[in-house]
This record gives sequence, structure tokens and C-alpha cells, in this order.
Amino acid sequence: MSDYRIKGETGEWEVVIGLEVHAQVTSNAKLFSGAATAFGAEPNTQVSLIDAAMPGMLPVPNRECIRQAVRTGMAIEAQINKWSRFDRKNYFYADLPQGYQISQLYHPLVGEGSLTIAADEKAGIPGDKVIGIERIHVEQDAGKLMHDQHPTMSYVDLNRSGVALMEIVSRPDMRSPAEAGAYVRKLRSILRYVGSCDGNMEEGSMRADVNVSVRKPGDEFGTRTETKNVNSVRFVMAVIEGEAKRQVELIESGGTVVQETRLYDPDRNETRSMRSKEDAHDYRYFPDPDLLPLELDDAFLAECRESLPELPDAKRARYLAAGISPYNADVLTAEVEAARWFDTLLDAGAKPVAAANWVTSELFGALNRMGRDISDSPVSPEHAAELLGLVADGTISGTIAKAVFEKMLESGDAAGLIVERDGLKQTSDTGAIEAEIAKILTANADKVEQYKGGKEALFGFFVGQTMKAMQGKANPQVVNELLKKALG
Repeated sequence: MSDYRIKGETGEWEVVIGLEVHAQVTSNAKLFSGAATAFGAEPNTQVSLIDAAMPGMLPVPNRECIRQAVRTGMAIEAQINKWSRFDRKNYFYADLPQGYQISQLYHPLVGEGSLTIAADEKAGIPGDKVIGIERIHVEQDAGKLMHDQHPTMSYVDLNRSGVALMEIVSRPDMRSPAEAGAYVRKLRSILRYVGSCDGNMEEGSMRADVNVSVRKPGDEFGTRTETKNVNSVRFVMAVIEGEAKRQVELIESGGTVVQETRLYDPDRNETRSMRSKEDAHDYRYFPDPDLLPLELDDAFLAECRESLPELPDAKRARYLAAGISPYNADVLTAEVEAARWFDTLLDAGAKPVAAANWVTSELFGALNRMGRDISDSPVSPEHAAELLGLVADGTISGTIAKAVFEKMLESGDAAGLIVERDGLKQTSDTGAIEAEIAKILTANADKVEQYKGGKEALFGFFVGQTMKAMQGKANPQVVNELLKKALG
């Protein structure tokens, strides 16, 4: 149970949150036409006669869009409805050329499922929590109004008209901005693992309608508002926090929360009223007469299930079983590209725990410094496995490995090649190491006396001096053993 509360003049208020996430389906063509879906095209260059609602044009469902929605439902262990139907949602707006949106209200493709968000004490999520998902239905997107092209007129771009969306509707199970943020991140991760949506919120291919209400703990649900088209996790959390405080202040000042649609202004970090919230009957839904119901057979469902990859929770469990820490497992499974890179590293022979520690610290640190993603890493998983292997078998020390890694980042060369070329192999030559130790102890006779007098912390000083004298190439284990012997 989240301990997040809004403190008002009349006591504490609980926030109730539900999210409707619109995820653009990964497909080269639209839901009911063959028009392209690429992002960033010139306005109105990806519009078929069907998208423009020309008379007599009949929609034909895109099999790939249906397949991707079914696979998404399976990934959240939802009920897949073998029989579903499209409905017309009737409303007038300039970016909706048909005068209706083809959606699914009464018989959606995917029924109830769930998603588990992980405990995060720092964020105020004390334990793992299951968030119910009510449904996933498939629908077509509308076009886009462009208000900045002319001082007195708005233009319409229909490139997005007819693009396939999955609307993923959660239960009102979230009770804090942190829970909602974790839910969106987890859902985005699953969609990207499955490959059914690229999750690029900044491009609009995934966005959330945020439903917020407040109540005194234990009371019935309050009146909710819906803030439309929120396009980042940070903004989702900001909407919840701001809208909850606004509602509490409104109620405590004697006002009433109105069921309405609101818009979020990120520049002012506030929501503002857009229109009163319609109910389903206001849209005059009815079955689309141009489309037959969807009927899925067992072979199609089996193919969808067999095509699913290992999902984040299963991958995390596998990493934990290999001894990887919970923190590292969370970091490595959060993004599908990182998980794939890490799995390739393991396949190349790297030891799981050492590899996880190295990736989450050295590699991610370097990529962050360079402003690169792991998919654009100058060091391949195979080259990284070779580097870690050279440390594991004692060929090079951890210190030398850092220097070799920097050279790998610069040149893209393999670790073994760099070690051979630059003469960086670690030495366990006891004679050479003992000679350097003797010089260091003679030059630091005062510190030797302090060490023997009980100042044992100086042992690290002697190790450091020896490694420096050996240019970092001495085997640290051998150095430690020989120093202990020399110091008595």
C-alpha cells in the first residue's frame, strides 16, 4: 500500500489513478489501409483514399496490427478474445475526416490482464504491486491539426489518420505518481520487448490519458478528470501531483470537481480545462457495418504465443538465479537493447556477476559520458567478453583493464590485440616484484616502522607504491602475498 497522501486543511486525501495508454502498433501500414506509417514524413504524403474517407472506400483489417495486439495481450497474461468486433465512435472534429473513429467498445480484442510493478522504497512503493489491466482494444488514430502555419487558419495533416493504436486501459489501482510512473515504464518495457510498439513517447507513438480523482481514505471513488495525450513518464507524474492538489484545494474551498477532459501545459506545469467529459452514450457507438467481426483460430493464437521473446520478469528471474544483484538485474532488464547486449555478452562466455557489475558501472558510465546508447556502443559484446576473460584468467589486472577499455572505446580494437601491442600483460614474476618491494621498503623505512607499530592501514600505501613501480602490471594477489612476507 502506497503511503502517498495529499495533505489538506481537512486532513489527508488519497489519490486514485487510472491510465489509458495509447500505443502505436509497429506496422509498415495503417490499420485499414496500405498507407505508410513512417514518422516525420511531409504533411499529407501518407494518406490513402480510405484514410481521407473518400466515398465508397471500404476498410480491410491489417493482419499484422491484430497479431501485434494479440501478442501484447499474451505478454500481460490477458484473456484473448477469439471473437471481437469493431464499433464506430461518432464525433465531429476537423482531423477526423470520416466523422467517426473505428474502435472497439463492446467486444475488445483483449480482455483482462495485469502487470506487476517492482518495489521501490525510495519512491514510496514498499512492495511489488499488481496493477489490473481492464482491456486492450485496437482503434485507428485521428489526424493532426497544425495551428502554427498561418496567423488566422489551422491546417490538417492526415498522415496519422488511420494509424493503428492499442488502447491499454488500466484499472484505477494506482495510488501515487511513483506507482503510475513505474507502471508506464514497465508497460513501455514490455511493449518494446514484444516489438509491438517502439515506445517513443517524444514522437507520440506512446502517450497516456491520465485519470485522477481524490477521496478520503476508505471513501467511495470521487469524480475523476482525464488529462489527455501526456507524452512522458515525468509529465504523467507531474499531472497526477498537480491535478490531485488542485482537486483537494477545490473541494476544501467548497467547490465541486467536474468530470471533464483537461490538457497539460508542461511550460507552466499545470492542467487546464478543455471540455466536459463525454460518456460512452454521447458518442452513439454502434457496430461498424463495413467490417466483419474478427474471428481468431487456434493456429493463429499458437503462432502469436510462440513468437513471444523472453519477457522482462522472466529475464530478471534468470539473472537473479545466476547470482546477479537485484539492482543490476533491474538495470539490465529495463531496456530491451541493454538486455539483448548483455545476453550476447554472456553467450560469448563472460561470467554473469562480473559481467553485470562491469556493464552497469564501466560500460554504462562510458556510454553516458559519450552520449551514446548501448545499441551504438563502440565496444561489441564479444570484445567485452574477451576483456573480462583477460581479467578473470590473470592476464591483466583490473586497473590495466580500465586502461585497455578506454583504448577499446577510442579505436574499436579487440582487448587481446591492445594488450599484446602495448605490452600490458600482468606479471607474476616474484623476483621482479620482490626487487621493487625491497626498494620501496628501504625508501620508506619510517612508514615500515609505523606499520610494524600497529598502523596497519599503511599496507595499502605499500601495495599502491609497488603497483606504481611495476606500472600496474604486477599481479595484485602476488604483490599482497610478497608484501606480507616482507613486512613480517
